[in-house]
Parts: sequence; C-alpha cells; structure tokens
Amino acid sequence: MTRMLISKPAVRVAGALDELCDRCGAAAKLVARFPAGGDLAFCGHHANRYAVRILETAGAVVVEPHFAWRGTEPEV
Repeated sequence: MTRMLISKPAVRVAGALDELCDRCGAAAKLVARFPAGGDLAFCGHHANRYAVRILETAGAVVVEPHFAWRGTEPEV
C-alpha cells in the first residue's frame, strides 16, 4: 500500500459570509474551496460534523471570525 502525504488546507479568517449551508440552508460559517474547482458552504454544525473530510479534500478553507471549527484544533 502506498502512503500519500496529505497537507492541510490553508485556513483563512474572513468577515461574515453571505452564503448559506449547501447541506441545510442555514447561515454559512465556513466555505471549503477545492483544488479541482468549486466550493461548498457549511453551517457551524455541518462544518464540524464533516471537519475530517473537509481537511482531507479542501485546498483552502474560509471561516467566520469567532467560529470554533474542529478542523483548526491540534491533532492528538
């Protein structure tokens, strides 16, 4: 089995996001941008629920200030 080195996406804090969660329609707290193109917006609940997958696939992440996203916590 070949191991792949996966780097974490760049995380940037931005002002209030004007988007809605692509999963449930609530106000977005995080937008994930993907290297192959496109982006997905997530509310706080869904951003934290899918944090591992976002870290594995996103090229860049934009979060609102004061949003406590699981993806920015240090790994244990």
